[in-house]
Amino acid sequence: MSNHIELEQASLLTDLKCPECGTIHDAAVINTVCINCASTLFARYDLHTGISKDILLGRPATMWRYREFLPVIDEKNIVTLGEGFTPILPVKNLKKFTGDNEVFWKDESGNPTGSFKARGISAAVSKAKELGIQAIATPTAGNAGGALAAYAASAGVKAIVYMPKQTPKVFKDECHLYGAELVEIDGNISDCGKLVNEHALLNNWFQVSTLKEPYRLEGKKTMGYEIAEQFNWQLPDVILYPTGGGTGLIGIWKAFDEMEQLGWIDSKRPRMVTVQSESCDGIVKAFHGGQTVSEFADGGFTIANGLRVPKPYADKVILKVLRESNGTAITISDDEMSSALKEIAKNEGMLMAPEGAALWQAYKKLKATKWIQPGEKVLLINTGSGYKYLENIM
Repeated sequence: MSNHIELEQASLLTDLKCPECGTIHDAAVINTVCINCASTLFARYDLHTGISKDILLGRPATMWRYREFLPVIDEKNIVTLGEGFTPILPVKNLKKFTGDNEVFWKDESGNPTGSFKARGISAAVSKAKELGIQAIATPTAGNAGGALAAYAASAGVKAIVYMPKQTPKVFKDECHLYGAELVEIDGNISDCGKLVNEHALLNNWFQVSTLKEPYRLEGKKTMGYEIAEQFNWQLPDVILYPTGGGTGLIGIWKAFDEMEQLGWIDSKRPRMVTVQSESCDGIVKAFHGGQTVSEFADGGFTIANGLRVPKPYADKVILKVLRESNGTAITISDDEMSSALKEIAKNEGMLMAPEGAALWQAYKKLKATKWIQPGEKVLLINTGSGYKYLENIM
């Protein structure tokens, strides 16, 4: 399949807006966070053009089918490896747990480099290329680093990846094979983030740290567009999401808002559920404690590398989404993740990342307490492939 994309209509991107202070930023220049309050910036589009969902008919089954609502203006700058439009699969053989609920997986493991990170990185690298950026750096717990290395190689730009030493070897090998510069750090992703920040300023690298630039969010939000389209524009009642940095959760919620403005869906929303590791449970504690920001929380190693984010940069926005949606937040232990991962593999034939497996355990707990009601349609989002975590799992 060709990576060339026929552009029928350019991006409808208008500007970037700070959700905290309302400052508008020019999308035609390089932006990171809000110049006034350091909040994450959200890309905005002209959604009142009467554009119909019929535009999707016959388009390639990748995330770029939604190109009007992605930030790249000139098609020549799109860097794609075929990411997106991942399948939604029903839970078939574990019916004793699902009972009167319809439960589905959205399986992101088939994306390039084996995870949902391909979406955000495709959008961010494409926009960086459009803005003339030559070197891109990121801190990573694993998957985002591999994705950046791959998309930077495809775009012909330099990638510098900062990764904790405790990360499984496969993630490091991946970065080397794609030609990225890998820096291993004694510590967690927050420690990597601090160093990237310092070194990026010294070396004039552009950072694509989670939610510290506007465009990874745009790639991740395409999961929301797909969920709506794949469920025939009727959203599920509950969506469970493994939350490290939280970009996917925020992106999906943003997509629902955009589609309502377009007239593609109505105002009904799923209840959003954050699932965290017991090792890094700051959002769960803040949610149940009624706080608007989370405390730093790092209990050390977890088999779910992607959940070891001690303090998400957009914690305020994550908590706002959970409350707006009447959602909740729950923690899962490594033992529970490991057991869930094996149960799904043996019964459903899916080898998912521990982050995804955590959702199965969370679903069972929320059903047992009747938080998930009989007859509700539930979607679990498996963010990556278990193959890359075999070193942790075994």
